[in-house]
Amino acid sequence: MEVIEHYYPGLSELQRKQYAALYDLYAEWNAKINVISRKDIDNLYIHHVLHSLSIEKLVHFRPGTAVMDVGTGGGFPGIPLAILFPDVSFHLIDSIGKKIKVVQAVAEAIGLKNITTCHERVESEKGHFDFIVSRAVMPLQDLAGLVRKNIRNTQQNSLPNGLICLKGGELQHEIAPFRKQAVCLNLKTYYKESFFETKKLVYIPL
Repeated sequence: MEVIEHYYPGLSELQRKQYAALYDLYAEWNAKINVISRKDIDNLYIHHVLHSLSIEKLVHFRPGTAVMDVGTGGGFPGIPLAILFPDVSFHLIDSIGKKIKVVQAVAEAIGLKNITTCHERVESEKGHFDFIVSRAVMPLQDLAGLVRKNIRNTQQNSLPNGLICLKGGELQHEIAPFRKQAVCLNLKTYYKESFFETKKLVYIPL
């Protein structure tokens, strides 16, 4: 938890309590349903929470923004972002029902009011959002093709509506189809932990 307070010192007391509660909640649920690698639970705050929050380095969502988290798994990046942006609505979807069950339980336990969830594939989602966020769910071109229908036409943020993905490793091939539009941030610029050495944030306006 200290790492979150280090990088985000301006959190409210409620936000600190919500982030602090995540470890015990995920440890308990992970014992029943494997939503995070068993060996990775001790790295929850760096590998999952801080990684999710890195999206804030690209865009500070304005109040009233609507965001969909595709393939949320155990709730990443959606839950950490929903804590950071309480005036933004987040819709978290996953094709695996038991993972959505965990997301619902965690959100309820910490009193998150700005999250909705759905057990579905993204192809079935008909809602419209300012941004789609995702963490290494599928190749960029495939995901962009599937979520284009879900992007609102109206703009309300400093960044045009689009797709924001957390990725790792070599991305030249994936970004190639969008090279004139894509923005790629190296997360090691913002965080000193070795985990972020190869982590990137990719934005594609849609």
